[in-house]
Amino acid sequence: MKKVKHRYSTSKILGLSLALLLAFSTTVFSQEATSEDAASTEQAATSGTDAAGDPANGKKLFNSNCAACHALDKRMTGPALRGVGDKHDKEWLYSWIHNSSALIKAGDADAVAIYEEFNQTQMTAFPQLSEADIDDIIAYTMQPKAEPKQTASTDGGSGSSDGGNSGGINTNIVLGALALGFALMIVMLYVVNQTLRRIAEANGIALSEEKEKRLPIWKAFVQNQFLVIVSVIFLLLVSAYFAYGYFMQVGVDKGYQPVQPIHFSHRIHAGDNGIDCKYCHSSARVSKTSGIPSLNICMNCHKNISEVAEETGTEKHPKEFYDAQIQKLYKAVGWDASTMTYTGETESVKWVRIHNLPDFAYFNHSQHVTVAGVMCQECHGPVEEMEVLEQYAPLTMGWCINCHRETNVKMDGNEYYEEYYGKIHDQLAKKYGKDELTIGDLGGLECGKCHY
Repeated sequence: MKKVKHRYSTSKILGLSLALLLAFSTTVFSQEATSEDAASTEQAATSGTDAAGDPANGKKLFNSNCAACHALDKRMTGPALRGVGDKHDKEWLYSWIHNSSALIKAGDADAVAIYEEFNQTQMTAFPQLSEADIDDIIAYTMQPKAEPKQTASTDGGSGSSDGGNSGGINTNIVLGALALGFALMIVMLYVVNQTLRRIAEANGIALSEEKEKRLPIWKAFVQNQFLVIVSVIFLLLVSAYFAYGYFMQVGVDKGYQPVQPIHFSHRIHAGDNGIDCKYCHSSARVSKTSGIPSLNICMNCHKNISEVAEETGTEKHPKEFYDAQIQKLYKAVGWDASTMTYTGETESVKWVRIHNLPDFAYFNHSQHVTVAGVMCQECHGPVEEMEVLEQYAPLTMGWCINCHRETNVKMDGNEYYEEYYGKIHDQLAKKYGKDELTIGDLGGLECGKCHY
């Protein structure tokens, strides 16, 4: 009777402990949900504004009309526009935006001062903007500057002293509760094991039996010569297979993704902004190589773009990261964004080349891009989606040959092929028994085409 009473008491204690654990976890999650609801309610309560215009629409109008020459908090081609509504009367702003040159000619003091401060550069007139549109833009510029985002602590031990309402503290409490639950389960299993052992001993049940001695498996394997021979042959074949695969990958750098001295996002430039590949890599049209763009190409746009838009940043690469990369560009090219002038103090940028071919292999970009009309993505992959550029294709001899065997030549409207192959097209088509001719049919598989 004592044993039964002991087991009943232990089970009861464990049941009460699990019930307390469940109630504790429910309380933690309810507190977290309550704090989130309170935070969202507070945010909703403070989100309203009493501005005369619509800041959201003003942001769109600012980005489409003003952002090329102005920033909110930084001088560019024109002055910084944060708080411009407090610096000038609204009627004056209407007149200035609609026709700045008229104000300058009329001798307006503020207009003349701005004109002289910015090297006698007149602001572009925007007669298409209504007074309501200008009110929206002013409302956007009058918004307070956003505070820099604080990086969340990940050390697991720090947290706010707000009574346990922060996400980090709640997470730690939940993890602690789960750990306590696992500990109680281990205790329960131990108690059950001990109870079963007592019952077995009371009823005279043996808990262990002697195992009969067997020959070790390695001795049995060694004594079987057939298995040894088969295993050795199998291991040799497997080793040869992996060795062949390893040596065939020597010099193949598919997926190569080096870190560049200045981070350049093809996702932003070629993807979000739709910049044509050949705008930066212009030599791909007329020469063997595509070329690495000079920093002057970058400055065609970045003279006036010293920071990226808020929505451009990602969790891995926030807005501040991209702005710092633009500052690296300015330092390398010798550009002082505060005075909008070149300093003459330049630095070389040691770009890391990604696509490399052996010295004995010949590849001509202009022949593929201009003559054949091959899209850049066919060899370089979806560069418009790549945050960090990588080698998309293996660039092996077999990969090139397969392309030459499978790709039909586009002869219609192509002066190069019409002049050199148009006269013998019918003869070649009859020779190969097909209407469409591949690059291989025109000699694209000859060794001398790609090797010196």
